[in-house]
Amino acid sequence: MYQGGYVLELLGVFLYATAWLCTLSAIIMSQWLTLSTALLPTESYELGLWETCVVQELGGGTQCRPYTSLLGLPPDIRLARTLMCSAAACGLLGLLLAVPGLHVVNSCRGAGALRAKRAAKLLGGALCLAAGALALAPVSYMAHLTVLRFFDESVPDVVPRWEFGHALFCGWTAGFLHLAGGTLLLSSCFCWQGHAHPPRPSTHEGEAAGPNAVKSEYV
Repeated sequence: MYQGGYVLELLGVFLYATAWLCTLSAIIMSQWLTLSTALLPTESYELGLWETCVVQELGGGTQCRPYTSLLGLPPDIRLARTLMCSAAACGLLGLLLAVPGLHVVNSCRGAGALRAKRAAKLLGGALCLAAGALALAPVSYMAHLTVLRFFDESVPDVVPRWEFGHALFCGWTAGFLHLAGGTLLLSSCFCWQGHAHPPRPSTHEGEAAGPNAVKSEYV
């Protein structure tokens, strides 16, 4: 059971760290939504949380322009920026709590210390699950709005429409890895539950009483 706890907590922390890096990448990336037109096949547009970019394939490179006003942002971009930054902060805090709570990290000993390590790992796993929910919410909401706008029949077919960018898939990956990592960390706590509270040795009344206790059974 203890070997299974080692595997679960190490795998959980690995997925946790990978998920946090994916969350950070999704925040930084400008490819949340992409748009290309048939009139300008060598030019495409990218929409991110912090800037918009124009990509020119024929030697023009990429030109980006950051948003100048927070209040002037579309509500979906503003919501996605807030939730993704919250997911990154929540994930980082949980990771800092989960790593010292690992049993492979011999930072402290004793029954009280083991209970503190288990509590830290439990809190880290809970924060990991919360970070996964915070990351999945804006990504799924942006994808939902994009699908609705793409298949909007009131818009003429000749009008270009935004499509999914790489950052959406990176955000989905981050969310699911957060959920998987948090689940593994919480599961490992149950594997180590008996180790955190070692059973006390029972009193052998027969030995304490000596041979007379054995003889008294036949009287």
